[in-house]
Amino acid sequence: MLDQPATRLRLRGVDHSARPTWKLRETVEFYRDKLGLPLVHVISARGWGPATHPDFLHFFFDSGNGSTIAFFYYLGSDQPQALDGRAEMRPLPDDHVFDATHTAWLVDSEEELKAWKRRLEAAGLTVSVETAHEVIESIYVRDPNGYFVEITRKLRPLNAIDSTDAALTLRAALEVEDAAAAGGRRVTAIDEVWTRKSALLDAQGGPAAAPVSIFVPRLEEFACLTRAARERGDCTVTALDTHDRIDAAGPVEFQRRALGLKPAVWYGLFTGGVRGRIEIFDRDRVVIAPAA
Repeated sequence: MLDQPATRLRLRGVDHSARPTWKLRETVEFYRDKLGLPLVHVISARGWGPATHPDFLHFFFDSGNGSTIAFFYYLGSDQPQALDGRAEMRPLPDDHVFDATHTAWLVDSEEELKAWKRRLEAAGLTVSVETAHEVIESIYVRDPNGYFVEITRKLRPLNAIDSTDAALTLRAALEVEDAAAAGGRRVTAIDEVWTRKSALLDAQGGPAAAPVSIFVPRLEEFACLTRAARERGDCTVTALDTHDRIDAAGPVEFQRRALGLKPAVWYGLFTGGVRGRIEIFDRDRVVIAPAA
């Protein structure tokens, strides 16, 4: 498991996040007027040393709890062609690399999240549907530069099982990445991480005799999978320290709607680890068979 440092310097939360903008007026109107974030500070400077650094404005909006979101506006610079048309794109992760950079603001309740959705739509913005992904539920909108803005509410607090499961996942990922690099290849399928994680978890409960095993973190969002397995005649469930292990002799199938899961959670259903071969995994159905 990944070691946690015994002593460390402590970070006290995020002071600010920052990114470039090429639309000064639109960015101010979006964050100050549409989101209602107060403009609290501006730096105006003649470059910052290097001859290639343009003069700029660096402006900050209050984003709550002592944090700010900031933008660099470089005078006389042009927006990169790669960003053309992004502001008009749907608030969906169509470009996963660009859209991975985003800011998420926290609200307290489902009612407040829905109120924000109504407010943003009333301002003429395209807002995503509410999306639940494990421990949060969010809506998304794009700012004038095409950056994702996320507004989210917590579905539950994180706990010790989350931390243990996270360490196991990253340990498995690092081990399969190292093994792949030694063999001159790259890991492209999450199945490899899930398979390695299942081997790590076997140490908690002893190797399973069944050729198909699904390891389920004992967390609320995945409990439906364990309940469904207990109701089946072809599965057994064994309790480990922080996970439950579902064992089966032959292929097992689960359906998303029967489990009552939204797609964002469904696609991470086997984050706890899997032994076997995932033959089918689409939006609505998964089939896991014994490994060849």
